[in-house]
Amino acid sequence: MGRLAYKGRVLVEGSAEGEAVVVETLSFYGDVDPERGVMVDGRRIDGRILLARRSRGSTVGSYVIYALKVNGKAPLAILMERSEPIVVAGAVLAGIPLVDSLPRELFDVVRDGYRVRVSHGVVEVIVD
Repeated sequence: MGRLAYKGRVLVEGSAEGEAVVVETLSFYGDVDPERGVMVDGRRIDGRILLARRSRGSTVGSYVIYALKVNGKAPLAILMERSEPIVVAGAVLAGIPLVDSLPRELFDVVRDGYRVRVSHGVVEVIVD
């Protein structure tokens, strides 16, 4: 059917393509098991593109993101409407591509399981 493209601000450079997991708000400390790459609601983030409108929580979140990477359970990329320093620091430490300042429309369109590609701040939603 086509592709939808959105431009955001690159905070950690990188490219990735994979299945989307979408959350409204996420706290890496408390909402994510860093040993299994699973959120408290049972959805996996490991090997997926994580889309979150915003994050909340403790400064420990940066270390949880890093632990996800060390344990081989990290998301392929993190895409946000608005990031915060905790997520930025964690993504930098873990080398996980991070793009923010993405339009609200992206988060209204994408659902779990959609195929998403990110490169140079451009997020493509692959619609078949």
